[in-house]
Amino acid sequence: MVIQMTEPRVEPWLRGTRSEVDPVLRAILHALELAAEDAARWCDGLNGDEMEARPLGLPSVGFQLRHIARSLDRLLTYAENQPLTERQLHLLKTEEEFVDREATLMEFAEAIEVSTRRLLSFSEKSYGQARTVGRKRLPTTVAGLLVHCADHTQRHIGQAVTTAKAVLAMRTK
Repeated sequence: MVIQMTEPRVEPWLRGTRSEVDPVLRAILHALELAAEDAARWCDGLNGDEMEARPLGLPSVGFQLRHIARSLDRLLTYAENQPLTERQLHLLKTEEEFVDREATLMEFAEAIEVSTRRLLSFSEKSYGQARTVGRKRLPTTVAGLLVHCADHTQRHIGQAVTTAKAVLAMRTK
């Protein structure tokens, strides 16, 4: 099966949106918007078995979507200078566990929406503030965490799209 691109689309960063937001935060928000669009385009059509399939041993689409959702929550918690909760730590350990297709898609969509609201609470003035990450309290800044929200999300949505394409290609075999 050959997966064909439909009409060319304009990515969020080229749409002229979010002009009221500083350029750094705008880029981060656009990265999350693009991830949501890519997930809708490539992952929404998968059934539950396909969402959890691991072709060639790749991590499943479901895992990638849950990991994005839960990582965004953890990264933003660190950026807000708060400790992780017991619930966040529990969810970290269960990212590979399949609940169901709809729950996974809903968790991802809600995480993008909630993360967008949380991101909008940061100001340029906070970017240089020191933060730490994890049990080892590794050093970073608010800006480091916010930018990582974008690059981490894009990395994992790319992996989800690649896996989804492999799963879709297997439909014809």
